[in-house]
Amino acid sequence: MDAHRIEEIAVFEGFSKAFVREAINRSSENAVDRRRFLRAAGLTGLGVAGVAGGGLALSGSAFASDGGDDGAVTDAAVLNFALNLEYLEAEFYLRGAFGEGLKDSQIDGVGKLGGVTGGRQVEFESKLARQYAEEIANDERAHVDFLRAALGDAKVARPEIDIEAAFSAAATAAGLIQPGETFDVYANEDNFLLGAFVFEDVGVTAYKGAAALISNKTFLEAAAGILAVEAYHAGLVRTVLLAKGLEDAANAISDARDSLDGPDDLDQGITDDDGNSNIVPTDANGIAFSRDVFQVHNIVYLTPEEAGSGGFFPNGTNGTFTTSGDQT
Repeated sequence: MDAHRIEEIAVFEGFSKAFVREAINRSSENAVDRRRFLRAAGLTGLGVAGVAGGGLALSGSAFASDGGDDGAVTDAAVLNFALNLEYLEAEFYLRGAFGEGLKDSQIDGVGKLGGVTGGRQVEFESKLARQYAEEIANDERAHVDFLRAALGDAKVARPEIDIEAAFSAAATAAGLIQPGETFDVYANEDNFLLGAFVFEDVGVTAYKGAAALISNKTFLEAAAGILAVEAYHAGLVRTVLLAKGLEDAANAISDARDSLDGPDDLDQGITDDDGNSNIVPTDANGIAFSRDVFQVHNIVYLTPEEAGSGGFFPNGTNGTFTTSGDQT
């Protein structure tokens, strides 16, 4: 190997190591968290190539200007935002599929630890729906474990979650029940699938909202992996709802979500205006739309106004991002 080539490699390695150090510094909130981040990701002791092949963080710049001392959003802040949502999805699915939620070892962390109101095992009518529920529940539990491991001591605790009254409020807003009535999301297979529809499209659009501003391709790959799983889930739920003839109820839920996240007509039901299937909600270019952190909180807090709590999170979420936006 000639001297010029050796020099090129040395320059590249120096640049790569500096880049990785900067990325890790942005990915957690202090030195201890950075070391735990690396250990959780299985990256300690690896060289530059190992880090490049196993990065786990998301760029926070996709969401807002809150975050670190320099005004930049840390990847840990964005991961914790995602973790709040994964707690909610995991508790919803695990209770419906198996009759029990996350274990104590899966819920501790920074911020106020909360309990979960509601939830029980669903008596599924079909073997297929039960298998779907179990598969998704296991995926969501794995997402919780993945994010908690990546964040280390920076991980937020599971906040207070309401999957009882909140679904009644959501169903009332969608016109599925009258004010004062109760929507038991665990009463049967159909109700459970409609409840799943409330969450799945929100998760897809939240992860999509981060994608455009993720600069590190390794980080983008990890984010894309979670987004892909959530999109699989969403497509599956939309397909089953349509096959069951539940398009009217699902479309009403879509309209209710749309009333919460701003004046733009973003959300799409499972059929179009002509009654044709709409399993994949896209724009004219075949691209899925995005929601920012405030719009996502508007939906899970069940309010179009600026708020710090409500709906599925009675005491708010934990972490940097905790408020909804004023969409009125």
